[in-house]
Amino acid sequence: MTDRQLPSAARVLLLDAAPGELLGRELARLLGHGLDVTLNLRRVERPDEARAAWAGRVAFTDFDLFDPAALAAEVRCGGRGFDAVKSRAGAPLRAGFLTAATDPALARPLRVIGRAGAGTDHVDLVAAARLGVTVTHTPGSNAEAVAEFALAAALALIRQLPSLDTSLQGGSWASPGPSRSLSELRLGIVGLGRTGRALAVRAGALGARVLGWSRTAEPLSGVELLGSLDELLAASDVLSLHVPLGPATQNLIGARELALLPPGAVLVHTARGGVVDEHALAAALRDPAHPLAAAAVDTFVQEHAAFASPLVGLPNALLTPHVAGMTREAMARSALRCADQLAALLAGRPEGIPVARP
Repeated sequence: MTDRQLPSAARVLLLDAAPGELLGRELARLLGHGLDVTLNLRRVERPDEARAAWAGRVAFTDFDLFDPAALAAEVRCGGRGFDAVKSRAGAPLRAGFLTAATDPALARPLRVIGRAGAGTDHVDLVAAARLGVTVTHTPGSNAEAVAEFALAAALALIRQLPSLDTSLQGGSWASPGPSRSLSELRLGIVGLGRTGRALAVRAGALGARVLGWSRTAEPLSGVELLGSLDELLAASDVLSLHVPLGPATQNLIGARELALLPPGAVLVHTARGGVVDEHALAAALRDPAHPLAAAAVDTFVQEHAAFASPLVGLPNALLTPHVAGMTREAMARSALRCADQLAALLAGRPEGIPVARP
């Protein structure tokens, strides 16, 4: 529950604010737009310091944003409601929450959802559209960061850095023999949006032969476009995924697709958890006869406190907690852009604002 009554300005609930020093910049930007901000302290690194620094300027609350019941209770607390909510980590904003948050009995029924990031698969877009809630996001804000991460992960696996580190940390000075260089390999990119293109540019500059496939691909200098996903899979020594999650991409990469890869192939997954069948991927990595040699995975079907994956414990799986887009520059860009977009939509100025649709 919030700890003070709020004025009549448009109310915004920050489910999870930008981390570290970016918190202050995000709050200042929202307040600068004349918005009435409530900050959820649950995921703030130093909540006592944030409360002391911003007391009197923002309201505070503290609840688990990944608990649907707690989330619905928060937006209905005292019958006040919120005009907008902002999410960074992808809290589940499903039909039940949207129905609760748009209740006409609330003083401030929900009108806008803002995502500081590209993906909106955590939002029930069909329900949002039906209930008149506009969903905005920040596509491209972390494209360079994710591309850099994908390239770094690919290089780490190609050069066998995780296994070499494990071996040496265990006291064994053993070399597996020479690795392949990036210029010897074919890098296949699934999805040639902002992130896929950013990766293509960086990999090409390092001498890789870059292949690509996308349902909506346009010609891109330095990228050989292939006619089908199967063709790309069969030709890719390194496969990097950069597609959104939706009905057409759910389990896009499963057992059949993984079996098409060339021997010794590496998979880099920084898209959305449901794009890859994790059980099929784990089975492939456990099979020494499978063409897939290793995988770097940054996104999972179950994340945060609910994290669980069949990939845990596999020595040829490099796992990271959805951090590919988390550079200071990218996070600042997405947080401040999201704040500006929320303010514009709440003020009835939708021109040029990216909106996610079902």
